[in-house]
Amino acid sequence: MKQITLTEPFCLRQEDVPVPERKAGEVLVRVRRIGICGTDLHAYRGRQPFFTYPRVLGHELAVEVVDPGSHRSCSSGDHRVVLPYLACGSCGACRRGRSNCCVRMQVLGVHTDGGMRESLSLPPDLLLPADGLSLSQMALVENQCIGAHAVQRAAIHGQDTVVVVGTGPIGLGVVQFACMAGPARVIVADIAQDKLDFCAEHFQGVTDVCLVDEDFEARLADLTHGEMAHVLFDATGHPGSMERGFDLVAHGGTYVLVSLVQADITFHDPDFHRREVTLKSSRNATRRDFERVISAMQENILVTDPLLTHEVPFDDVTASFGGWLDPEAGVIKAMAHL
Repeated sequence: MKQITLTEPFCLRQEDVPVPERKAGEVLVRVRRIGICGTDLHAYRGRQPFFTYPRVLGHELAVEVVDPGSHRSCSSGDHRVVLPYLACGSCGACRRGRSNCCVRMQVLGVHTDGGMRESLSLPPDLLLPADGLSLSQMALVENQCIGAHAVQRAAIHGQDTVVVVGTGPIGLGVVQFACMAGPARVIVADIAQDKLDFCAEHFQGVTDVCLVDEDFEARLADLTHGEMAHVLFDATGHPGSMERGFDLVAHGGTYVLVSLVQADITFHDPDFHRREVTLKSSRNATRRDFERVISAMQENILVTDPLLTHEVPFDDVTASFGGWLDPEAGVIKAMAHL
């Protein structure tokens, strides 16, 4: 079968490898769609924490069941969304229902080989039904779950002004679920005007857009009558933006860091304490997040089709991958199909 391996930064290699056998107690699946995530792009650049080389990328997956073994939860030919988080189930986090931050977490395509190949064997509890969704929509589920989980972490209230900085695929998921949470306002900020225009066009709950430039902080103060963000999300993947965010949070506000960067993030402690800011990180997503996102897609609550801007056959991935890093390419979400 065909498989693509990231052997080192900036080096993807397609190769032929044996088709895997179905492991005992698992389900053999054929990969049908592979979403290209910011995690994959950071790994390609050599900037992904928790990552080692060589590695088969791919954790945003839509698959088709080939051999279900003895499992009655699925049949040959069924399409499934993959929950790509292999949690131990026994650590303190797992026992408290926080399997998304399992002490021994193994994420497909990050800590262990993922789905950038034609077939793989997976535990049946990682295969989620998503009746009525297209294969491309199914491969968008995991991406949207990151935003759904971050918004759940923030505990947004009806009187809140929510600000989302960064409108990559993850940030767009945050925007959509922040709008669904029913705050008073949702303000979206980015350095790229075309991305702000996209949000204004496609997301009805967005009340304002704000260009991130040298006047951004003053403009945000004007928009919020000096209060700043009651709930702030940073989904930029940029350490400087993440540090700047500490100046954008209201007194008594909440700051959620959605992005993961391989850097130290610092802030001025007296000001942080003076405003009693609640600082939270958000990692991965839970099964409940997956179920919520699938349901929202089935009910046509989530915008999905405009997110998919680039789609290529599997055989074109290695040639196309580097180009997806170019901001001029206008990539929101790239996807490979088999």
